[in-house]
Amino acid sequence: MPLAAVPRLDTGDTAWLLAATALVLLMTPGLALFYGGMVRTKSVLNMLMMSFVSIALVTVVWLVAGYSLAFGDDAFAGLIGGLDHLGLAGIGPDSLTGTVPTLLFSTFQLTFAIITAALISGAVADRTKFAGWLVFVPVWTLLVYVPVAHWVWGPGGWITQSLGALDFAGGLVVEIASGASGLALCLVLGPRLGFKKDAMRPHNLPMVLLGAGLLWFGWLGFNGGSALGANGLAAASLLNTLVAGCTGLLGWLFVEQRRDGHPTTFGAASGAVAGLVAITPACGVVAMPGAAVVGLAAGVVCSYAVAWKFRFGYDDSLDVVGVHFAGGVVGTLLIGLFATSAMTGGTEGLFYGGGFGQLGRQALAVAAVATYTFLATYGIGKALDRVVGLRASADEELTGLDQTVHAETAYDHGVLGHGGAPLHAASPVVSPAKDRKPSA
Repeated sequence: MPLAAVPRLDTGDTAWLLAATALVLLMTPGLALFYGGMVRTKSVLNMLMMSFVSIALVTVVWLVAGYSLAFGDDAFAGLIGGLDHLGLAGIGPDSLTGTVPTLLFSTFQLTFAIITAALISGAVADRTKFAGWLVFVPVWTLLVYVPVAHWVWGPGGWITQSLGALDFAGGLVVEIASGASGLALCLVLGPRLGFKKDAMRPHNLPMVLLGAGLLWFGWLGFNGGSALGANGLAAASLLNTLVAGCTGLLGWLFVEQRRDGHPTTFGAASGAVAGLVAITPACGVVAMPGAAVVGLAAGVVCSYAVAWKFRFGYDDSLDVVGVHFAGGVVGTLLIGLFATSAMTGGTEGLFYGGGFGQLGRQALAVAAVATYTFLATYGIGKALDRVVGLRASADEELTGLDQTVHAETAYDHGVLGHGGAPLHAASPVVSPAKDRKPSA
């Protein structure tokens, strides 16, 4: 009987994952800039802080218990991992996951957890108590993100192992989870003062574009690093990520030109992010032509989906639902059409001769993750709102959270009014009907 291969450290794989981990961590400051540019001047610093503090909070939770529960050996029916690695116990510098150090793998996965929590802040911008956010993030990470990560990526997780659904880099775990959770939390908090009445325009579009550029840059590590090696799959995932971002950008601009008569810088940033969101689950599953279609579909669908909040009356401040949830659903479902065995090593979608089976599995996974994350987040939000309070007071919201919470302002010139813009500064010319602000 041949001896089983002994896992060996691969320095090339390790070097690539080190770089990818740094790229993914950079996405959270990029998200902070993206969100910061989208809000009014009176809440810029608060928006930045909600992302930055998430880095610290999620890191503590992840290292204490999150990693063990998400990636430890399955403890119960594919639903949650065990407690063997609390505080990273039993994991030393020589421990390996595949061909890379387990400590590096854990850190790479940590960066995913960080940005997923930070994404939710866009749904509740301008009106969330910072103290409440400090409690919400660790509780949500432990009770919502960690179980879903185990379902999809953990040893024995039921979505991958039992159901057979595919999610290469986080369409379910990151995008749909953050989108459904953002919807739940904004329903708990209620709408901003002036929602549907006052113009709530982005105060700094260059900052939005800079944030989008950093997100796109980091996304190459987000998706390419998920191959966990310096190999052809990483190269294909990276190329697919670039392609989908481009077609998402073009798709959104096409809709804007046709619907509004103006292709905007904001639309370009939003479309690129929509394409990147959608390709996240599919980047290691579809070939390049499929990636182009996935990005294009997301750019078109998400450009319409951002109007859902006005139709249904929920105030998703920066359109986490319209971009992350909608884009995540698009990308996850299209795996059922465009998956190819050249990428998956076996599984094929409908357009490659695989029938409807994979599409059904993808749809069931979407429904399961969306339902659990929405209900769990809604419950957490309601409980915390009763115990510590999540909604800022009307006076705090009108004055601006930068001054009332942080005792700072982002800009030291001009006089700030309740709208949050310098009274002497010109505002962007945006029709109230188009006053929707998509998120990262």
